[in-house]
Amino acid sequence: MAGLIEQERYACAIGALQTVVAIPRATPILHSGPGCGTMVQGFFERSTGYAGGSTSPCTNFSETEVVFGGVNRLRQIIENTYKVLDTDLQVVVTGCTADIVGDDVASVTDEFLAEGKPIVHVETAGFKSNNYVSHSNVVNAIIDQYVDRFIDENPVRSERNLVNLFASIPYQDPFWKGNLTEYKRLLEGIGLKVNVLFGPYSDGVKEWQTIPRANFNILVSPWYGEPIAKHLEKKYGQPYYHFRYVPIGANETTRFLKEVLDYAIANGAETDKEKALKFIDREERAYYEEIDNLATFLLEFRYGLPNHVHILHDAGYVVGLSRFLLHETGIVPKEQFIVDNTPKEYIDRITADLKGASDKRDIPVYFNPDAGAAQDIIRKVTRSGRGLIIGSGWDKELAKEKDYDFLSASLPTPYRLVLTTNYVGYTGGLRVIEDIYDTVLYTYR
Repeated sequence: MAGLIEQERYACAIGALQTVVAIPRATPILHSGPGCGTMVQGFFERSTGYAGGSTSPCTNFSETEVVFGGVNRLRQIIENTYKVLDTDLQVVVTGCTADIVGDDVASVTDEFLAEGKPIVHVETAGFKSNNYVSHSNVVNAIIDQYVDRFIDENPVRSERNLVNLFASIPYQDPFWKGNLTEYKRLLEGIGLKVNVLFGPYSDGVKEWQTIPRANFNILVSPWYGEPIAKHLEKKYGQPYYHFRYVPIGANETTRFLKEVLDYAIANGAETDKEKALKFIDREERAYYEEIDNLATFLLEFRYGLPNHVHILHDAGYVVGLSRFLLHETGIVPKEQFIVDNTPKEYIDRITADLKGASDKRDIPVYFNPDAGAAQDIIRKVTRSGRGLIIGSGWDKELAKEKDYDFLSASLPTPYRLVLTTNYVGYTGGLRVIEDIYDTVLYTYR
C-alpha cells in the first residue's frame, strides 16, 4: 500500500485546462485520451465556462495514435475547432499518452501561428505534476507564446497604476470568481487598476495582452503561482508584492491593502494615499458595524458555539482561516491539515506563517496530500467543547461521526453550490462568519 493516498483533493496536471476555461472566450484543446476530460469535469463540477467540461475539444488519443503518433489527429481537431467555435485563444494541453509517445505538438501549433491564429501549447502530462503546479505552466506558456506577440503595442511597465493580480486558482478554489471580484474592488478602492485575467470581470485576451504594461504584480499565495511572478520579474522586470495567505476579515485585509499601497507608492504609482486610507477606514467601519451587531447573538449562544476547528485545505486557506478564526471569532485552530502536496522548500515558511498567528497557542500542522490520513488523526483526537471541521464534502461524514459542525469550503463540494461567493476581504470574513453560524443554528431546528 506504500505510495497510495486517499481522497486526493486536487487533479493531475491536465486539470489546469480549467485555467484556460476561466479566460473569457478561450478554449482548451485536449491532446489526450477521452478519460482525461471526463475526470477533470467530474472533479471540478459546474465548471464548463465558455468551452470546458464536455464541450472541450479532444483528440481522443487511442491505440492508433500510440502506434503511429497523434499529430495528424491534433491538426484536424484544431482546424475543426476554429470552424465550430468562435474563440479568441486556443490552448493545447497534453495528456500522459501524448507526452509518452513524444508527439511534436509545437510543430503543429506553429503551423497555425504562421497563419496568425492565436494558439498556445503546454505539456500537462499527469505524471509530471498536479494542477497547482501546471496552473503556473499554462499561464507562463500563454505569456511566452501569446502575450509576447503584442509587446510592441504594450510597452513594459508603461502604466504606473496598473497591476497584474495572481491569486485564487480558477475552479481549484471554489470561491475564485467572488475572490477575484473582491480583490479587484478593494485594489481599485486604493487607486490601482487591476488585471484579474480570469473570470467575468476580466476583459479576456485583450487584458492578457496588457500584462507587460503593469508596473508591478501582486501574488496572493503560499507557493502556487510564484513561478508566474518570478517569470514576469525576469521577463519584463516587473517586481512583485507577495502576500502569502488568503486575507480574510479586517486584520489581514487592512494589512494587505496598506502594504500594497506602500509598495505601489514606492514603485512610482500615482495614487492618493490619503484617499486610499479613507477607503480602507470606511471598509473597516462597515465590517465592525456588523461584528457589533453579532454581540447579542454571541452572548446568547456562547455555550452552544464551536470553540475549536480543524481545517483541511490548501496552505493559503489553512493559514488565512486559522488567523481569522482565532483573532476575529474566538474559534481556536487545533490540528490543521494542508493537503495541497506542498513542495518541501515552502514548508518551513508556511509553518512560520501559521505559528505567527499566535505567540500564546501552538497550532499543530500536518502537510500531507493524503486527506484520509488527516481524517484518521482527527478521529483519534479528543477535545472539550463543540468542534468544527472546515474541509471538502468528503469530511461531512467525519463531522457527523465526531458530532462536530461542518462547513464545506474546498473541493470536492457536492453539498454546496458556489457561484459568486467570496471568502477574501472584509466581506469575505463576514461571509465565513455567516456560513459557520448558519451551520450551527441549523442544528437547533
